[in-house]
Amino acid sequence: MFTAQRAVTPLRMFLVVLFGILVLFQTMSLPGQFAHLARQDPEMAYLRWPATAVSVFWVLCVQVVIVATWQLLTLVKRDRIFTEASLKWVDAIVWAILAGWLVLAGVFLYVGFNADDPGLPLLLFLVLIGVAVLFFLMIVMRTLLRQATSLRSDLEQVI
Repeated sequence: MFTAQRAVTPLRMFLVVLFGILVLFQTMSLPGQFAHLARQDPEMAYLRWPATAVSVFWVLCVQVVIVATWQLLTLVKRDRIFTEASLKWVDAIVWAILAGWLVLAGVFLYVGFNADDPGLPLLLFLVLIGVAVLFFLMIVMRTLLRQATSLRSDLEQVI
């Protein structure tokens, strides 16, 4: 069975690959895709730059989560995860998720008020709820980390 220490290296490899793919999306794929869509449908061309900006922002939020996760893995590797240093990285994850959710809520409202078909608003609503669940899960995990950190520091003082 994998232990936390043995899972760190493969997880880091996947994080590097994921980060690299996101950089490609951010710099090439997303701007190119929205430029292509603007040429295909000139009526909707006004959405090219807002859609590009929003999409790149969401990718940036995921990249913040990846960097914070990398830093937390470093703390796990050094057996320092239950310290105050870890809380700032969990906070970065929470804030990135919240920022992405707020922008997603704005997109959901815009699409919801302008949609002719309920399919896309329902899909956006599903993603909105999923990201909210992730946000609140991270809040609970942060609280558990804070409690574990407090207990560990109390135990170290006793010893």
